[in-house]
Amino acid sequence: MHLVRHGEVHNPDGVLYGRLEGFGLSARGERGAAAAAAYLGRRDVVVLSSSPLERARHTAAPLADLIGVVAGVDERLTEASSLLEGRKVDMGRSMLRQPHLWPALWNPWRPSWGEPFRDVAARMWEAVNDARSTAAGHEAVLVSHEMPIWVTRRRAEGRRPAHHPRRRQCALASVTSLHFADDRVVGVEYAEPVSAGA
Repeated sequence: MHLVRHGEVHNPDGVLYGRLEGFGLSARGERGAAAAAAYLGRRDVVVLSSSPLERARHTAAPLADLIGVVAGVDERLTEASSLLEGRKVDMGRSMLRQPHLWPALWNPWRPSWGEPFRDVAARMWEAVNDARSTAAGHEAVLVSHEMPIWVTRRRAEGRRPAHHPRRRQCALASVTSLHFADDRVVGVEYAEPVSAGA
């Protein structure tokens, strides 16, 4: 089971785009999608699904073309909802200078600004299990977003979903692979095909 983060997004204003429409891949993001496709194109992938958001669908497209599989869309793979969408957000000192946002920031372990980590992990895990069942004996690729992939990895490793966002290992166009034996995760691998030159 391979979880792919979408490629870089064209976002000249630097806003938190979340689930907003109109945020597609940048030129660099398209190269990242191609690198992820080249990395996974040698695998026995028979199931390919993505988040419904444009950047995820466009990241899945090169792999779909390469392996000849139609990419499905799964709402459970979408980005976490956030009250901060459309704003320039750095989660640092500048946020302290915006008192109107404080009510959304009181609990970073939930997180209070959006969809709880545990809820994201639960829906992602359902998507993982469904894709794994459909691909039985083969491999599946799910294209999603940074936080959903990271909390899924934490669940696979037996860790709680709450975490510090700056400690995520989930670069743009990266691949997080979960290895299963029957219903049990027996290993997790991480790769950055762009930096590896795939």
